[in-house]
Amino acid sequence: MARRKKKLKIIPLGGLQEIGKNITVFEYGEDIIVVDCGIAFPEDEMLGIDLVIPDITYLEKNSEKIKGIVLTHGHEDHIGALPYVLKNINVPVYGTKLTLALLQYKLEEHGLLKSVCLETIQSGQTIELGRFEIEFIRTNHSIADSVALAIHTPVGVIVHTSDFKIDHTPIKGGPMDLSRFAELGRRGVLLLMSDSTNVERDGYTMSERTVGETFEEIFMKAKSRILVATFASNVHRIQQVIEAAVMFNRKVAICGRSMINVVKAAMNVGFLDVPDGLIVDLNDIDNYQAKELVVLTTGSQGEPMSALSRMASSVYRKIEIIPGDLVIISATPIPGNEKTVFRVINDLFKKGAEVIYQALAEIHVSGHACKEELKLIQRLVRPKFFLPVHGEYRHLKQHANLVENLGMDNENIFIMNIGDVLELSADSANICGKVTAGRVLVDGLGVGDVGNVVLRDRKHLSQDGLIVVVVTTEKETGNVIAGPDIISRGFVYVRESEDLMEKSRELAKTALEKCDETKKNDWTLKKTVIKEALKEYLYEETKRRPMILPIIMEI
Repeated sequence: MARRKKKLKIIPLGGLQEIGKNITVFEYGEDIIVVDCGIAFPEDEMLGIDLVIPDITYLEKNSEKIKGIVLTHGHEDHIGALPYVLKNINVPVYGTKLTLALLQYKLEEHGLLKSVCLETIQSGQTIELGRFEIEFIRTNHSIADSVALAIHTPVGVIVHTSDFKIDHTPIKGGPMDLSRFAELGRRGVLLLMSDSTNVERDGYTMSERTVGETFEEIFMKAKSRILVATFASNVHRIQQVIEAAVMFNRKVAICGRSMINVVKAAMNVGFLDVPDGLIVDLNDIDNYQAKELVVLTTGSQGEPMSALSRMASSVYRKIEIIPGDLVIISATPIPGNEKTVFRVINDLFKKGAEVIYQALAEIHVSGHACKEELKLIQRLVRPKFFLPVHGEYRHLKQHANLVENLGMDNENIFIMNIGDVLELSADSANICGKVTAGRVLVDGLGVGDVGNVVLRDRKHLSQDGLIVVVVTTEKETGNVIAGPDIISRGFVYVRESEDLMEKSRELAKTALEKCDETKKNDWTLKKTVIKEALKEYLYEETKRRPMILPIIMEI
């Protein structure tokens, strides 16, 4: 009997039908490699949650097979979950200089830097991990030192673009290595996995250099202090701010912990060119005239604790917004962040600042490929099968439609969800089965201890408030000897609702008195009858359903 040939398994544990949390497992026989390991930011209904990280149950069960984690670039949605994952699965991590420099700050904060093996690679290099050969291909993105991957496996070549755009005039480093994509296409590519983020946009993504030209025009006209808010990870954008500051004889002060860390890391590995003496300490800015200063800050997304948001709210001690300040918000609001961003803009205007944002000038360009660039990659690589990645379902579907219009059979295109298993041989591809996948919520120091039940309770409390019913009973007889006393939090103001509270007390007391004599010491029953008695009454009177929390004390 012929021995059954092994197949390559591709298992996305994040990044499909969602934005962020990118992580993909490649498995062949006894070998596993993991590509990226990122976070997602909490949705509005995730009250109190700080971060969302992928569920790595499958990796923990197969930890002995994992040969390493390979990183494509240093954005949070690709590296942010590593400090949490590496506590459970300590394997080597491979990435470019800047990517690992940014990761080091995270690992140091979590006390993991000395225990994790970090291996620096560069574009054009190939490494072997078990049965996989991973080739790193230079790309362009909104962060420097990003790469795509050509994963050479026993069944064929998998090309993973990760996040990319085609920029023929990048700020630093060479343009995307399109010739290597074409060469791989000529030799034969089994599967292409391509970034879907900007598939809904026609044409081409503009070059990062267009932002630099806009900065020069703005800096030339500015007569007062300039504050520039952008993503801390956008090293190219930071470089252009620095170049404009040099051109117009301004010093640069850096504000915000993540911005300081990124600038340090990028300077240390040679991805930021900063003349000596250009950067000044934030505490010394009063020594310079307003027209001699540029402040580079975090807060382009309106994050409540970011430096710019605190300046706009007058709670940032080191810098106060004054009339005449020019604030440039060099970023597009992430979907869902629009309200918070425009709230900050409104507050800045109220303080007398002039604010320039994307609606007013070309001060931001995307880091993701638009339709024509996606078509070009598809034509160059010419894969047998296609898997759109990095996007919500609508992005994946539109990308699938685009590729089908280029001539690929629909049966060779796979729109997957996280946890799906795609099995590939040299001439076939099928979705076969599912593994555990999902999201793990990080709340403060707690990882995974907040689940759907807790979130449901938080949402309930936020919408309808809380009623606490305190009753004291006699231990032997179960008779009520004090109370019920009712405490309202976030439901109604007690002094203005005395009749409602009094009637609630009477209902709770009556319900307890009606308990069966044989079950008067049954706490669960007592709590249930109190809840049932009050639930319907309070809804009839207020059309609200507060959380009802009975507390029974025995003496």
